[in-house]
Amino acid sequence: MFEIGHGEHGSIAFTGRLDAAQCAKAQAFLDAQPAPAEFDFAGLEYISSAGLGVLLKAHKRLLAGGGKLRLVNVNHHIHDIFKYSGFDQLFDVNRPG
Repeated sequence: MFEIGHGEHGSIAFTGRLDAAQCAKAQAFLDAQPAPAEFDFAGLEYISSAGLGVLLKAHKRLLAGGGKLRLVNVNHHIHDIFKYSGFDQLFDVNRPG
């Protein structure tokens, strides 16, 4: 199961598993938003390489406007995926305390 919606303080909240089967849903939601800069991953359990592509597209959109994508509440497993893929160098990644 995957859900995406508005979180607190203007963030975009992700819940469940962002895999290839859910990328179109995520991309359609993000394309309809005015360049969201913060993604809350508190409820995100898994992200595939296809999901990373969705994040990369959002990041490029923000870069064009001078911003940078911020990811908050990133669990250990997803942080490792970012680290091994080098995406931790692209995004501002914050893990919970």
